[in-house]
Amino acid sequence: MIVFDFRPPSPALGEYVRQHQIVGVTFADTTTPPIKPYWPRPQNCLAFFPREAQHVHTPDGTGPGKTFRSDLIGQPTIVTNRHVGHDFVVFQVIFQPGALFRLTGIPANELANQFLDAETVFSSEIHSVNERLSSTDDPFEMVDIVEAFLHYLVRRQRKVNSRFDCLPIDKVSQFLLQNPTSFSLDWLADQANLSPRQFYNSFVQRMGISPKLYARIARFDQTMKLKSTQPHKDWLHIAIEMGYYDYQHMARDFKEFTTLTPIEFFQAETDAPERAFGNAETIQLLTASHSHLTR
Repeated sequence: MIVFDFRPPSPALGEYVRQHQIVGVTFADTTTPPIKPYWPRPQNCLAFFPREAQHVHTPDGTGPGKTFRSDLIGQPTIVTNRHVGHDFVVFQVIFQPGALFRLTGIPANELANQFLDAETVFSSEIHSVNERLSSTDDPFEMVDIVEAFLHYLVRRQRKVNSRFDCLPIDKVSQFLLQNPTSFSLDWLADQANLSPRQFYNSFVQRMGISPKLYARIARFDQTMKLKSTQPHKDWLHIAIEMGYYDYQHMARDFKEFTTLTPIEFFQAETDAPERAFGNAETIQLLTASHSHLTR
């Protein structure tokens, strides 16, 4: 089984889900699957592993170790080294900014850098999802199974937790996700109709980290995806294109988020499992209407 499927959610879930990602790779028994260095991305997500669980470690050798059949993964701020099995399948739901908080009521800052057993949060409902996913290899069927569960969560949220409805701050967070440079806290707070203090506190609760760190991670994610799709570009030109002052400015983010230099981390990333099958992560050209946001 070799699957690399990245697709938007059904329109009814677009308010809550940014993207579905399905990756399935099978390695020969005589092969040791390579490690995937997973750089921090601006996201909270729900991941299902219908075949074999992954093992996760941070660069210092710590971390959750073996994870679960379904993981609730909070906003990361550091690279994680992910060890996959010979028969690896993951279905990952990438939530819109603030959506996981709205669906669960769990402050996102309590989930940052965490891998929680999703069955402890969603109980019997997600246990059934795990069972059904383990019985199919059809990506379309997987999408139907997971989206049925997400529709259930949305109906429950709208019925019971109306106080977790989408707020202006979530729209501002989406804007920051797509435009992660050159915005002051005061300007962002004004767009969300909040004071700077209220905006900061609410942002941390809904996204998991501070606005400044979130923007840095969003830019770093875009930087890595750009380099992956245009490896011929030198790092200085990429740094300038992505809004860094210079190479050293970008390198400081690499050191903080991955513990490595840009060259060292990109070399490690080129040995990731999907590279064995000729697949590279693509930069997503995020477009949206921002008519309600003016400087």
